Formats: sequence, C-alpha cells, structure tokens
Amino acid sequence: MYIFGYGSLINSSSRQLTGQTGQAIPAIVHGLVRHWSKIDDSYVLSPLIVNLGEGQVNGVLLEVDDVALAEFDRRERGYHRIELKADQIESQTDFKQDQSIWVYIKDDITAPCENSPIVQTYVDTVMAGCLEVSESFAAHFVEHTQGWHHPLENDRHQPKYGNLAGVSDHHHSVIDGLILTVRS
Repeated sequence: MYIFGYGSLINSSSRQLTGQTGQAIPAIVHGLVRHWSKIDDSYVLSPLIVNLGEGQVNGVLLEVDDVALAEFDRRERGYHRIELKADQIESQTDFKQDQSIWVYIKDDITAPCENSPIVQTYVDTVMAGCLEVSESFAAHFVEHTQGWHHPLENDRHQPKYGNLAGVSDHHHSVIDGLILTVRS
C-alpha cells in the first residue's frame, strides 16, 4: 500500500524520523487542494493540510507496510486518512495501481495567525524535499499551495518545527526565491 505525502513527508530525511518506507514516487494527485492551516490550538505552527476540491497537489507516493502505516497515523494526528483512486494520480514512474493509496486530510481550513504562524523551518523541510525531485517540482508546490499570505515566521535561528531535517544552507536562497514569487 501507499501513503501520498504532500508536505514534510516529501522530505526523505523528515519521513525517516517516523518510519521506513519503500521508494518515493513523485506524483500529482488531482481532486485535492493544499492549504496552510492550523490543526488545533495546541500547535505552535500551522502545517499543511489537503482537502477534497478542484485542484492538484504534488507530492510522493510512499510504499508502506502495516507497521509503518500505524507509525505515520500517529505522526499525522489531527488529520484523518482517506483512500485515493489510482486514476487521480499522475506520475512518470510506474506504481502498483491495485494497491490502497492513502492520504491524510483535514476538512476544515483554519487560517494561520500570529500565535500559530507558518514557520520557515517547516517550509524549508517541505521545500528541501521538493528539491530532492527538482526545482520545477518545488515551484509546482509553491504555485499549488493556498494561504501564502498568512503570517510567516522566520525561525531558522531557533527552529520551532520538530521534524526539521534534510535542509542545507544552500537550499535557503532557492527556497526564498521561490516563495518570494507568491508572497510579494
């Protein structure tokens, strides 16, 4: 079976903090919309969510077993898991279309705010994962994510995101250039 990772799970170093996965297959899923959104008031940052809608979201298909699925279910608390259909998925790489494909969604969108902003280290983790695929994959992520106008806190000097991983200093200028296109 697969999990479709559309945020920090795109980043190989970040997802390895939770569980083991097979190959990460870059893909675009149609019928989803990605947003910056608060999960609940206990979060100090606003992560990414997807919900059903007229849109497309890029990410990676991650092959998992039952043990890894349970580990990712714990990591993705605050979301619920639904099954995708293989015909929603566009990929240059073959995947097992007869397998279950899961995605973690949240139905309600709650705007990030000063107390629960988008944090740069979370953006960096996701974008470094996108850059593992290509710069155009990262640009697609930026273009097809809603809510960039909400508060963004630069926490690079004192990271608030607990799964920060796989980000190098050379990523910062590329990431900053890409998000500048939607925040200016």
